[in-house]
Amino acid sequence: MKDIFGSNPDKNKKGMGFTILSGDSTSGHGGYGVGALSLDHMTPVIVDPVDGDAYVDMGAMHARSDIEKRIKFTPDRSNTPNPRPYWLVWVTINRNEEGPYYYGVTACEMQIDVEARRGYKSLPEHVNRMDKSLKGHIIVDDMDDTSKRLLGEFLKNHDEGVFNRSSAEVRKLLP
Repeated sequence: MKDIFGSNPDKNKKGMGFTILSGDSTSGHGGYGVGALSLDHMTPVIVDPVDGDAYVDMGAMHARSDIEKRIKFTPDRSNTPNPRPYWLVWVTINRNEEGPYYYGVTACEMQIDVEARRGYKSLPEHVNRMDKSLKGHIIVDDMDDTSKRLLGEFLKNHDEGVFNRSSAEVRKLLP
């Protein structure tokens, strides 16, 4: 029988599943949670080259951005009859002596047909690119020039100082 009142004798037992924490769990104590993933400094940016827009949508952290809602995604491009391109860009910020800078910037393609409620995206690519952004990689080569320009303008307008402190690679790839 299901215990709906929380009197489970194993209630102090902690699971060992994948954990996402909002604070730094590696503060030196060496206990439970050390090595857990912190996404505090990562932001998902949606680039819409059709409307000429780039914006933050925190729902994308869990594949629940506004453009992803009510869409059935498949890894087969042919299942999206009238695809509209979007880019989900994982942007990670780090800090050095001079201040914060864009550390990791990785783009993932999405194609969505709102009327058909179908879309294409590669979930493994999204997860791998998120990981690469956390590790400081810059992967925007797949993006078209318009999307790169929109992303670059968004990042500059968000905080020009952060953009200027970023690596030469970031400033070169996002004109």
